[in-house]
Amino acid sequence: MKKFLIIITLMLGIINATAQGLKHCEPAEVGLDASRLLYADSAINKAIAEKATPGAVLCVVRHGKIAYLKAYGNKRVYPRVEKMTTGTVFDMASCSKAMSTAVSAWILIEQGKLRLLDRVDKYIPGFENWKDSTTGEVASIRVVDLMSHVSGLPPYADVNKMKEKYGAPNRDGLIDYICHCKRDFAPTTDFQYSCLNFITLQRIIETISGESLNVFAKRHIFDVLGMSHTDYTPSPALAKLCAPTEKQANGKCLQGVVHDPLARVINGGISGNAGVFSTAEDIAVLCAALQNGGSWNGHRILSPLAVKAMRTVHKRAAKFGRTPGWDCCSDYASNNGDMLSAETYGHTGFTGTSIVIDPVNDISVILLANAVHPDGKGNVIGLRSYVANAVASSIMK
Repeated sequence: MKKFLIIITLMLGIINATAQGLKHCEPAEVGLDASRLLYADSAINKAIAEKATPGAVLCVVRHGKIAYLKAYGNKRVYPRVEKMTTGTVFDMASCSKAMSTAVSAWILIEQGKLRLLDRVDKYIPGFENWKDSTTGEVASIRVVDLMSHVSGLPPYADVNKMKEKYGAPNRDGLIDYICHCKRDFAPTTDFQYSCLNFITLQRIIETISGESLNVFAKRHIFDVLGMSHTDYTPSPALAKLCAPTEKQANGKCLQGVVHDPLARVINGGISGNAGVFSTAEDIAVLCAALQNGGSWNGHRILSPLAVKAMRTVHKRAAKFGRTPGWDCCSDYASNNGDMLSAETYGHTGFTGTSIVIDPVNDISVILLANAVHPDGKGNVIGLRSYVANAVASSIMK
């Protein structure tokens, strides 16, 4: 009897996870012109022909439905060729900052355990604030400064120097470095995109929650929404579905192992700046939830006001266009294209990934590519804009 109950419980869990996937529909059902979406196909196929990326997956979500889902080109071209599929799992790279780390922070904010204006040194003892070397003036670095990239922390850290000083993996060593490294400017006086910001935010999330970031995100985001192909450090079964990224010194391409060096080498694959792997359809559910005030299919990850605050530029970053966790209109937001609303927000990842969400037109554009495969020379920065414009042009009502 006990074995029977366990089987039933597992079956219900599977049904619950799969039932939350978005319904597919024809573009016209949600007010999109299918003929204009072909412009996106042309742009992607041109980029593949020009070797900007070996392949890609495009997913367009509107009114809570998947109106367009296509795979293009190949997911692997070395040492053999494998066709891209819509179920391919991608290394989301810096999109991890938005879809996991930032959402996790906002969950803690909702729970009354964290504030945007909290000082970072409240949670990380020994974390140094900015100090003017001439006048001795001190300015506190706050959580919102990390999330909006106006903290003054350096963009990155030298992995080889980290290994030499602290060994690897060594998450505590990396935090020690961040605590004491030179601040490049006083908080809120400038903008500098920094992976160290979100590695610091990771430590704050883990300190408050008592859980590793991957456990917290899985329990509060991925599992809640039924994102069954989304996780850090993919299982061997999930890794087989992953698009490979860059070829390494040993001649093998990374597959199911995060590309970002700090995340991979120093943080052991679980990092606030990178490390999430996901599929277009899983991300579509997340986008639909954010467009629906933080819930999908009766499963809530955030409240409507938290979603709105998360996609709104904070006053401490008003000059720079970054929201607390996402990008609205900074110089990094070209993936939004030229035609979507001024409230559009999103994020990109170095491997070739992009998420664009327009709350005014209720549309999301998910473009996933492994542009760094196989030799790290691909570039889809322009392609993201072309695709966003093509999708925007298809909106008829």
